[in-house]
Amino acid sequence: MRFSVASAILALASVASAASSWSITEGTVKVTSKSGNDAVEKFNGADRVRNTLTLGHQDKLKVTVITKDGSKPKRPHQAFLVVKESLSGLEAPFPLTVKDSGKGSVEISQKDLPSQLLLSEGPLSASLIVASFGSSQGLVTPVFDFNVKLDPVATVEVPPKPLRYGKLAEIHHIFRSDPKNPPVIISITFALAVVATVPALFIGWFALGGNFTHAQKALGNAPISHVVFFGSIIAMEGVFFLYYTQWNLFQVLPAIGVVGVTAFLSGNKALGEVQRRRLAGER
Repeated sequence: MRFSVASAILALASVASAASSWSITEGTVKVTSKSGNDAVEKFNGADRVRNTLTLGHQDKLKVTVITKDGSKPKRPHQAFLVVKESLSGLEAPFPLTVKDSGKGSVEISQKDLPSQLLLSEGPLSASLIVASFGSSQGLVTPVFDFNVKLDPVATVEVPPKPLRYGKLAEIHHIFRSDPKNPPVIISITFALAVVATVPALFIGWFALGGNFTHAQKALGNAPISHVVFFGSIIAMEGVFFLYYTQWNLFQVLPAIGVVGVTAFLSGNKALGEVQRRRLAGER
């Protein structure tokens, strides 16, 4: 993580004009190895460990201290061991378990360290941060350095870089294709069913007394109305055909509106002419 744990905690808990301050005593760092080659070093708030320790892949590093507020051992609100890589500034905090008597400890191994710290080319520095609420000034002090000795037969998995805000690759949208018409065989079947009713229409027309001999007289009395009315009916069928084959709804609606108004106006006059002939007894 990029932010400084030390700065965050001191900003929360420290007061520049404090009369007392936090300190540590009887500090001990111990590297326990399965091979039996343990290393133990002492430190306090004023003197840090001079030797650079080594943390193997099977070792454990344990730090114990006693925290004091002024001259009295006391449990602080915050106590961390912060491991830092000097070149990049990356940090990893490890909280201490502190008792009411002020005695605290923390234990870490290689599996607790982030992969970025494990792959550090130089030694890692460890600092203690102690702070609490109140007027006492917090403590940030380096205590020791240590190298990480990796397992030669194991590999360290480095997580992928996090996603940053910036230019991304171009995205090509693939839209769903337009709905298709029903299969041709279904269309032909229903078309034949409609065409088969045409003979029945004419048979019924003749049976009910349809008179084609009046067509010439009707066209003579109102030629435009009859022609436009009949043409509007054909045009409406053509609009439905285009909607079925290639037009969409937004193309069909205006056409239906124009054809419908034309059919209403022309049909009103054409049917009026037919009614006048009926009232005259010509039909």
